[in-house]
Amino acid sequence: MPIPFIMPKMDMDQEEVVIDQWLKNEGDTVEKGEPVIIVETDKITSEIEAPAEGKLARILYKENQVVPVTQVVAFILKEGETEADLPHVETADDETQQDTHQSKSAIEGKPISATSLAKRIAETEGFDLREVPAVGEKITKEDIDAYLQTRCKIKPRVESPATPAARRFALAHNVDLKTVEGSGPRKRVQASDVLNAVQQMSHKTPDRQSTATKLEPLQLTSMRRRIAERLTASYQNIPHIFLTVEVDISRAEKVRKQLNQKASTKGFPNISITTYLVKVISVCLMRHPFLNAYLKDERIHFWEDAHIGIATALEDGLIVPVIHKANKLSIHEINRQVKTLSQKAHEGSLSREEIQGGTFTISNLGMYGINSFTSIINQPQSAILSVGAIKRRPVVVDDEDSINVRPLMNLTLAADHRIIDGAIAAHFLVDLKDLLEDPEGVINSG
Repeated sequence: MPIPFIMPKMDMDQEEVVIDQWLKNEGDTVEKGEPVIIVETDKITSEIEAPAEGKLARILYKENQVVPVTQVVAFILKEGETEADLPHVETADDETQQDTHQSKSAIEGKPISATSLAKRIAETEGFDLREVPAVGEKITKEDIDAYLQTRCKIKPRVESPATPAARRFALAHNVDLKTVEGSGPRKRVQASDVLNAVQQMSHKTPDRQSTATKLEPLQLTSMRRRIAERLTASYQNIPHIFLTVEVDISRAEKVRKQLNQKASTKGFPNISITTYLVKVISVCLMRHPFLNAYLKDERIHFWEDAHIGIATALEDGLIVPVIHKANKLSIHEINRQVKTLSQKAHEGSLSREEIQGGTFTISNLGMYGINSFTSIINQPQSAILSVGAIKRRPVVVDDEDSINVRPLMNLTLAADHRIIDGAIAAHFLVDLKDLLEDPEGVINSG
């Protein structure tokens, strides 16, 4: 019995994907676990592996077509099997494609009856007359005209092959992808190709009328639409509570400076404030398990490790790559992953595993000068931390009311009130504040 090649569900709420590229053709031999299809979701581009060893047969969905998850997209023939062993499976083509298929099936095996003019047009246009539905006994010029008008209306979902990152950059900079020459496989447009096109455009003389261009309504991208749906559901279903603390990071900055001095002698990159936070938060989460938990079937479940997501802003939305088992990593290992995942996020090359499994999220808008803000919890997590800008401000530093200027940072915690009471959230924030203001033990331990 041929093995069905089923499009896997890559996320809990994933409903469909777009086939970007078939890496194998019908009749090719595939190995189990070998990449066969490249697909795009609203978040990432991912490779789909063969479920078994054999010969690829009956590809049911072409490149640029939308495929519902859990749908059969092809079959794999085992040794000794032929196409005669394949079962009948209907595809999810649109109504026009179904009508054409039915018309073709209705006359398949019968001699083609067409006028001489119809035959000449078909030969000139380069299509099979079997695809043309006939009103009468013979295919006429009028039948072909109606068929060609219908076929011209059917456009591929993606007219210009491009990575998700390339599409985001093109949308943000008003670049027509059709005008960009792709450097990727099969001339697929990469993000770097779009950026090169933008740079070339910037060297041209600007049009004085360009500043008066009317802004047209912008269609939501699939990523933006999914973000809207998920955040709306989270805010409607989760009772959020918000708590804020102010942290003096004077000692933390000194420790980070010392770490960077040591890192430079070993050829390591400088440690960012985000890396520093991930390390300290991962330790704090192990002390406060309710902040590293989720609610399911009226039970609170606890994660054994801290898998910390870092909200990363893109041109047309937001994505959250995850540092898995951060509590077991050294600060240099965390730093390497933070930089790698950030780069891949902006290139649109994150894998499915790199954005799944988060148990706690950090959202940092400090680089934009934002002092404090609140975030919406990323379901099914129980909390998210909003990180504000580091600002130097005068503070009272002792019991004698001495004033000194210190670097201060606001942290705002959003917690799921179904799981976490205000006191539990407060204890977590106070402990996190203490760890950040006296970080030597935590950093040196990892």
